[in-house]
Amino acid sequence: MADRFFPNNMPEFVKEEEPPPPETTANPLLYLPYNSFSDQLKQAAFNLKETIVMETWGSSGKRLKDYTVYTGALGTAFLVFKSYQITHSKKDLDLCKDIVKACDSASFGSSRVTFLCGLAGVSALGAVVAKQANDDNLCDYYLTRFRKIKIPKDLPDELLYGRSGYLWACLFINKNLGQNTISSTHMRTITDEIIKSGRKLCTKECPLMYEWHGKRYWGAAHGLVGIMNVLMDMDLTEDELEDVKGTLFYIIKNRFPSGNYPSSEGSESDRLVHWCHGAPGVALTLAKAAKVFEDEEFYKAAVEAGEVVWERGLLKRVGICHGISGNAYVFLSLYRLTGDAKFLYRAKAFATFLHEKSAMLLSQGAMHGGDNPFSLFEGVGGMAYLFMDMVEPLEARFPAYEL
Repeated sequence: MADRFFPNNMPEFVKEEEPPPPETTANPLLYLPYNSFSDQLKQAAFNLKETIVMETWGSSGKRLKDYTVYTGALGTAFLVFKSYQITHSKKDLDLCKDIVKACDSASFGSSRVTFLCGLAGVSALGAVVAKQANDDNLCDYYLTRFRKIKIPKDLPDELLYGRSGYLWACLFINKNLGQNTISSTHMRTITDEIIKSGRKLCTKECPLMYEWHGKRYWGAAHGLVGIMNVLMDMDLTEDELEDVKGTLFYIIKNRFPSGNYPSSEGSESDRLVHWCHGAPGVALTLAKAAKVFEDEEFYKAAVEAGEVVWERGLLKRVGICHGISGNAYVFLSLYRLTGDAKFLYRAKAFATFLHEKSAMLLSQGAMHGGDNPFSLFEGVGGMAYLFMDMVEPLEARFPAYEL
């Protein structure tokens, strides 16, 4: 198991001082006042963004093989848009528009419909970027493209390729362009399908259950907690809310003795501590549930899942889906939930580990850079996004998962 993560030898907590105390053996960055620390990360992020743009866009001749947010050029556009939100640079906004336009062309003929891996991501981000650029015609074009997306009857329910991933794109549009830009009636139709599907596979103990490729996954990418995460943003009936609540209670009740969570129903393998499978994705969803339901049990379980991430979350991977960058967002989410400076420190510690050690560990082969090493969800794109998010930690959101 330990071959999946680096031992976490960082102090449980340090007081910020400048300069750092001379006797310290910990990384000096950990002791920096937060503003000085985040300035260093911001500069590193902007430098890394330039490299990522060159590798995924500048050298492609604009001929894209992968248009998705998850591993493709749209993930670069998402990162550049994040940069624009910090810099307000027209250059960033224009670059983002250009990349989305190429992704739009590359996506024609695709049958995938989600934000992370399909057409909805292109149209949703395109509309939001066009609105920022005050280009109403372009915004209308992307919204029209979005509304023409066909939802197959046999679509699964999960986040990466399924109905929940399409609904997340609807939520993203409405958050950024105004409620009911995508109609609540349309979203309700999709929600009905997800609820109906979940009840069909329910058990006595679990009110909602789902399958993907014949397996009953629990994680954020393909399973229960990812679907519950989206459902909590829907306008649900009383009994539907109880089903979501009961499903999350079922998950908590059946976690491993270690505090980690199985990747799928009945699994006895306590190995994965990723956003996609295991405690990190569950922690993000439980933190949201603690706010939605105002329930102490969700609050407590979210914090306990965070402990697993602190102990076993320095993964030997860099990315957001199954790497240190994604795991750091657990602490940012818990910081927003609790207001406890301990969690901001932990996010700072994970980000510091990446800032100081990732380049060396990647070059030595001690850390895996992902099959798509410059992408948002597998590669260093996620690290750059995290570094930008650390500038305003109370505004930080796990990309394409938290709103």
